[in-house]
Amino acid sequence: MAERKENHQKGSRGEKAAARFLEQQGYAVLERNYTRRVGEIDLICRQDDTIVFVEVKLRRDIGHGLPIEAVGKTKQRRIINTAKLYAAEHDLFDYDMRFDVIEVVVDDQNRLWVRHVPGAFMENRRI
Repeated sequence: MAERKENHQKGSRGEKAAARFLEQQGYAVLERNYTRRVGEIDLICRQDDTIVFVEVKLRRDIGHGLPIEAVGKTKQRRIINTAKLYAAEHDLFDYDMRFDVIEVVVDDQNRLWVRHVPGAFMENRRI
């Protein structure tokens, strides 16, 4: 249970850093941790006429691969299905939609490095 709480705190730190980064780039953060039975979306943002669904992945060590590599086909499908629910609930089908990944890496000095991958995946395409 303690490990789960620690992972949640790390994830929260990564999501806050990602939200700050996106706001600095001119995105409006509409939702954080949007959760439905089919899945969760870490951040939902708007940039001009585009709704952006963002998966945030934080890692302390990239020795086992980049954070984006943890967003596999199953995770992508859950995000896409959850995004469809969000769009329906908020009548957003007139907007363009995009699926991004933000990688957050914590270095040895506990500094965060943020990398934004716009359009990381689409409904019919894998990373």
